[in-house]
Amino acid sequence: MQPAQSKDFLWLHLRELPYFRALMRAVEASFYTRIDLPRPILDVGSGDGHFASVAFDQPIDVGIDPWPKPMAEARRRQSYRLLTLGDGQRMPFPDSVFGSALSNSVLEHIPQVENVLAETARVLKPGAPFVFCGPNDRFLANLSVSNFLDQARLRPLADAYRSFFNRISRHYHCDPPEVWQARLERCGFALEQYWHYYPPQALHVTEWGHYFGLPSLVSHWLTGRWILVPQRWNLGLTERYTRRRYFPQECADGVCTFYIARKL
Repeated sequence: MQPAQSKDFLWLHLRELPYFRALMRAVEASFYTRIDLPRPILDVGSGDGHFASVAFDQPIDVGIDPWPKPMAEARRRQSYRLLTLGDGQRMPFPDSVFGSALSNSVLEHIPQVENVLAETARVLKPGAPFVFCGPNDRFLANLSVSNFLDQARLRPLADAYRSFFNRISRHYHCDPPEVWQARLERCGFALEQYWHYYPPQALHVTEWGHYFGLPSLVSHWLTGRWILVPQRWNLGLTERYTRRRYFPQECADGVCTFYIARKL
């Protein structure tokens, strides 16, 4: 399946997500336009289904996720033909059944990630592509607050901030490509291609958005919606701010990496 093309991915995310999440997801969605995913497609960590509803014009065949509340939202979006509540380390699918798989900004949040990689390899057909992305080893090194503290020669505080931000981001794996390549090879994949994306300036939007985006968190908690008025007259300034930092291309200094692997 070819993903959606000729879409304004940034706006489609901004009207439903906090701006700092929308910016990163919009960049990631743009990359799927260049990738052919043979059916049936498995989404490992389907979440609330918003990303799939924007990035693809047609429903993905199967999504699996361990959290009931986001899955209920994904069902309402109808962006999957089948949704399965389950653990990515023990998928309830037969061997060699899927033609491709994706996992968008999910694997970095899983402590025992190799178990998920091995299980994904089990359910994929030989030669099937597996596409995923996430933060790399530049992510923590480019946080604006910690860099300021480094320049002020307050290294212990800088390191404490990096640990704090990594914790609130729920990251277990901010690793370079060679680490992911070794994992993939141990689990039955060959890494075919990767590229870095999301420059440090965009990361700073994400970083500060965790704090300035608190009103959206309150809105979601009270109403179930991140954005109460998803209109351009309401989001105009936000759109102008994020669009200046919207860079849906590869970049050598990117703090995230997009991977294409293939089942051996």
